[in-house]
Amino acid sequence: PSRDDLLTALIIEAYDSLGEAAEAAVDATAGRAPSDRWVNAALAIRGWAMAHRHDYALLYGTPVPGYAAPDDTVVPGTRVSRALVRIVRDAANDGRLAPPTGEVSVSTTTSESFVALRAELDLDGVTDETLLALLLAWTQLFGLLTFELFGQTRNFVHDDEQLFVDAATTMAHHLGLHQGSDP
Repeated sequence: PSRDDLLTALIIEAYDSLGEAAEAAVDATAGRAPSDRWVNAALAIRGWAMAHRHDYALLYGTPVPGYAAPDDTVVPGTRVSRALVRIVRDAANDGRLAPPTGEVSVSTTTSESFVALRAELDLDGVTDETLLALLLAWTQLFGLLTFELFGQTRNFVHDDEQLFVDAATTMAHHLGLHQGSDP
């Protein structure tokens, strides 16, 4: 009926498509090393973005002037994030999550905001430091992908996919998702 209704339908469809790709990647790697699961999910997200550049730009690019996404987009919009969170939750539940590497500092204000997030995502056994590392890794994945898709790595990176694998592997390590079965 309107431009906003059309945008909402396109956004929900794109979020659901991306969410399905991420969820399938996470499901397909159940039982594997947590770092492998993270990298596999990251590559599935990248693969989807490469195949759906315009949809990715609609979701993560320049906002459409005058459009405010309605609540209908929230659940589809969090599917990919929840898939990544599931890797961390599974690792924590299986005793395969180490503390984040490096110095991680969580303020009282951020810690307080994690209370609702922890409950919402069923992350009772996950520390504030790990939640912060998870949020950083999630946003870094999308930041690097956005840089690649919007040409910001052109003439700087010779192999964007390999850089993405290296970055996702590093993020998994910093997050505490290691290769072996023991943290």
